Amino acid sequence: MTMKDQIRKQLEEAAEAEYREFSAKLLPGVTNILGVRLPKLRKMAKQIAKQDAQEFLEQMHQICNQNVCVTESIYFEEKMLYGLVIGYANMDFDGRQTWLDRLVPVMDNWSVCDSCCVTYKWMRMQPDDWWEYVRRWALSDTEFGIRFGLVSMLDHFVDQAYLEQIFAVCSQICHQGYYVKMAQAWLISMCFAEFPQQTYLFLQEGRMEDFTHNKSIQKTCESYRVTNEWKEKIRRLRKS
Repeated sequence: MTMKDQIRKQLEEAAEAEYREFSAKLLPGVTNILGVRLPKLRKMAKQIAKQDAQEFLEQMHQICNQNVCVTESIYFEEKMLYGLVIGYANMDFDGRQTWLDRLVPVMDNWSVCDSCCVTYKWMRMQPDDWWEYVRRWALSDTEFGIRFGLVSMLDHFVDQAYLEQIFAVCSQICHQGYYVKMAQAWLISMCFAEFPQQTYLFLQEGRMEDFTHNKSIQKTCESYRVTNEWKEKIRRLRKS
């Protein structure tokens, strides 16, 4: 039995039918969901990372690049493990970049994207190198490639050093994908919570298209970290 077969057996044993139904409602269009909870997946990913990350990653890469529909050959949870193992395995910068270059093009839902991005805390240890990497993805032309870049920014780069660069990236994005627009709005709302004055000025300039601009204001107004005074001010910036 290969390592992949062993992992699949563990996933099938950990699956919960009720949780599968719940997950399917949150992930429209995503098939092959087993129903394994994220804490269990994280625990499994850490074990794989210690055991033999390279073997598992190579097997996942091979499956994802078969000349068949990926959704018919790999479970949602296996793809999640693929991304999480990259986060937990011991690698240098070049190694991680190589594996992310393979993973990001096969991301096809917000859950895998977002759960993996928040795991990549090592981006904060080499911020300049990783900033350039996620910036390239944020300015790419695929929906989840762009989302990967934006969510990585909101998880690891919302600080004074990168604030203006985040605004510059958000000003350049013109992709019409829903998950791009929502990630962009989420990122701007996080920036507002940390840096309200600078982010207010950015929104005042109206440099994003209307839907994303207004969604950024909505998400900011939903935040408990933003004062009522600021919420009142930014509501006036909504585009009709």
